[in-house]
Amino acid sequence: MTLTILVTGASAGFGAAIARRFVRDGHRVIAAARRLDRLEALAGELGPALLPLQLDVTDAQGAAALPASLPEGWREVDVLVNNAGLALGLDPAWKASLADWETMVATNVLGVIRLTHALLPGMVARNRGHVVNLGSIAGDYPYPGGHIYGGSKAFVKQFGLNLKADLVGTGVRVTNIEPGLCGGTEFSAVRFGGDTARAAALYAGTQPLMAEDVAEAVAWVVALPPHVNINRMEMMPTCQGPGPLVVKRSG
Repeated sequence: MTLTILVTGASAGFGAAIARRFVRDGHRVIAAARRLDRLEALAGELGPALLPLQLDVTDAQGAAALPASLPEGWREVDVLVNNAGLALGLDPAWKASLADWETMVATNVLGVIRLTHALLPGMVARNRGHVVNLGSIAGDYPYPGGHIYGGSKAFVKQFGLNLKADLVGTGVRVTNIEPGLCGGTEFSAVRFGGDTARAAALYAGTQPLMAEDVAEAVAWVVALPPHVNINRMEMMPTCQGPGPLVVKRSG
């Protein structure tokens, strides 16, 4: 069955890899992001199975108007992949920028709930669909400087579990994908304000997950039989573990 899949944050990183994977699997993808030029380049690569859509998930009106604004034949979205998200800064909480905190909440929290709110009623009415949220191990394991990013991903995890509770008895599924250390994307460069050297240092001497690994996980949960719901999938590279609790000793 060919599915219509909407992927947010599809101009790079996880989103672009997920879009490529689904088109390769024979599905149609609505690739949504702010950077239309990158989406058009992706459409040039993947052909008519990919529909570029300029969308800022922090725009409440744009998100609400999304279902009706889609072209005829693309409006019945079978799978929503809430991928758009970001981390900004790694300073301790008392030194962090409030503007950065608010930007992370606007994207990682409000963006997810707005897109879900816009598309979920149609899924329930059709008695089929899948909401796939891109969470993070940061939603479970705290680390210094992770404050709002980790908190936002903990929200995404709990929001998904509560959605699933509401959706019992419908054909709509909800999954939270929770990657750990992942390279080959813009994530860390964005976090450090474009400092690519600092971003690269995070991955020195490691073999991290790559965007294609995350796309594989998303494709797998979506391709399972309709009666199977994967609530959460936590994934790490073999070079990473949850780690010991931090204890500061005096003297």
